[in-house]
Amino acid sequence: MRYRLLGKTGLYVSELTMGTMTFGGKGLWEAIGKLNSSQTETFIGTALDAGVNMIDTANVYSEGESEKYVGAALASLNRPRDQIIVATKVRGRTGPDPNETGLSRKHIMASVDASLKRLGLDYIDLYQIHGADLVTPIEETIRALDDLVRAGKVRYIGYCNLTAWQAMKAIAYSDAHNLARFVSAQMYYSIAGRDIEREVVPLAQDQGLALLPWSPLAGGLLSGKFDLESPGPEGARRTTFDFPPVDRERAKNVLKAMHGVKLATGIPISRIALAWLLTRPFVTSVIIGAKTREQLIDNLAATDVKLTPEQVAQLDAASALPSEYPGWMVERQDRDRRPVAAEKAEVKKAA
Repeated sequence: MRYRLLGKTGLYVSELTMGTMTFGGKGLWEAIGKLNSSQTETFIGTALDAGVNMIDTANVYSEGESEKYVGAALASLNRPRDQIIVATKVRGRTGPDPNETGLSRKHIMASVDASLKRLGLDYIDLYQIHGADLVTPIEETIRALDDLVRAGKVRYIGYCNLTAWQAMKAIAYSDAHNLARFVSAQMYYSIAGRDIEREVVPLAQDQGLALLPWSPLAGGLLSGKFDLESPGPEGARRTTFDFPPVDRERAKNVLKAMHGVKLATGIPISRIALAWLLTRPFVTSVIIGAKTREQLIDNLAATDVKLTPEQVAQLDAASALPSEYPGWMVERQDRDRRPVAAEKAEVKKAA
C-alpha cells in the first residue's frame, strides 16, 4: 500500500479508502449492500490489515446504520485512533422536518453531533459536504464548517459532487476570510466516466485539492459481471440500482479494451479498472466498496497491479472524452504558447 498527501495538508492517506455504502442495508440502500455488524467489522479489519488507513462513510448511508457499524467495528478492533482517518458527510435528509436536510448552520451543527455519537468518536478527521445546497448561501456553510474545525470536532473539510465553479466560490471565500478551506474533492470518476477531467481535475490541480474517486467500478459495471449485451446477473447492483449514469455505447469500447488487457495479463476486469485509476497523477485515494470479502480482497490487490505504458495508452484511448467546447478551443489556442515555453526552458537550461 502506498500513501499520498491529502491535498495541501501534511496528512498521508492510503491510495485505497474503505467505502462503507454497503454497510447496513436499510431503506433504499439495501439495493447497494446489506452487510451486518459482524461482517463490517471483518471488512474494516481486513482493509486495515492491508494498509488502508482511511474509512469513508456518510450520515445518510442506511439511515445512519453505516456510521453506527463503523463506530462499533473500530471500538471492537481497538486499533490506535490516531492511525485511522475517519471521513463522513453532511447534506442529505435525516428526518421529515424542513430543516433536517441541506447545508444550513442548523443542520450542519445538529448533524456533526449526531455523526460523532453514532461513530462513538470525539472528532471526525475529514468532514465533507455531500453535495450542493442551492438554498443555503455557501458563506453560511463555510462559516459553520470553520467553527467545527476551531471547536476541534473536525480536523479537515472537503466536498463531494460540486461543480468546479461552486467549489472555487467556496475556496475563494475561505481564502478571503482566513477560514477553513476544502482540502479534498470526492467525485464520481471511473474509466467509464471521465467527465471530471474537463473542469474538476484542472481545479483540483490548481488549488491543491486531493481527488477521492467514488464508484470506481461505475456502480458494478466494471466488476467483470457485465458485457452490456445482457442485463447482467441476478442480484448484481446494476440490475436493481442503475447508478451512476453511464454512456453505454462508449462503455462498450472501454470494456472491449479492458478485456484485451485481461486476456494479455490474466488480471480481472475490476482490478484493471482500479489500477487504471491509480495511474492518474491527480488521484489521491480511490474509494472501494464490496458486498463480499472476496470482492474486497480482489479490490485491495489492485495496488499490486502494474499496467504497462502501452496498456495504459490503450485504455486511455478507448475511454477518452469526446472533444467539447470550450475545451477544444482552449487546446487549439494553447498550441502557439507551448513551443515558446519549451524554447525558453531550453535556453535557460543551456545558460
